[in-house]
Amino acid sequence: MFTGIIQRVGEVRAVTLQNGDAEMVFAIGDDLLSGTQLGESIAVNGCCLTVTKLWRDAFAADVSRETLDVTTLHEWQVGRRINIEKALRVGDALGGHYVSGHVDGVGKVLARHDDARSVRMRFAVPLTLGKYIAKKGSVAVDGVSLTVNEVGDTNDHTWFEVNLIPHTMTMTILDGYALHTTMNIEIDIIARYFERAHQHPQQA
Repeated sequence: MFTGIIQRVGEVRAVTLQNGDAEMVFAIGDDLLSGTQLGESIAVNGCCLTVTKLWRDAFAADVSRETLDVTTLHEWQVGRRINIEKALRVGDALGGHYVSGHVDGVGKVLARHDDARSVRMRFAVPLTLGKYIAKKGSVAVDGVSLTVNEVGDTNDHTWFEVNLIPHTMTMTILDGYALHTTMNIEIDIIARYFERAHQHPQQA
């Protein structure tokens, strides 16, 4: 489990394709990896990955075919900047919202413009995900916990807007987003469970 509060911007150090899936190496700095053990979970652009190899300032993870299919990871090349968050530990502060690290789909940037000292961005997501996104609700964009300002539907997609404060732009990769940039989207886990409960109410 994660919080959507990014701890570090790292980069992709290596990508090795292996019979349809991949091994990736991520450089994130020795201070953040201090105390990390094999088998731990680290969110990379919102995707929960298991540490399989460790170096002083980097770690490796296996990426399954399923993960490559439903996230942006199939696009990644050496040198790509990435958002990093280590798994939530007991007693850690929950600064964002509960993020599982299980990406629901891929979105893209529709618009970007300055809004006072913030940057306002509009994203498009598939209609199948749009029903879970609500005004003033939470959504994870490349692992970053964001609050939805506005949301609406078109014939072929749902759009939503967020305001990104200077701190978020400085501490994450969102400052590099341009028109048509793609990103990993995870809907609010509470919305997902609410729909499940609504579809299968307890029988009296």
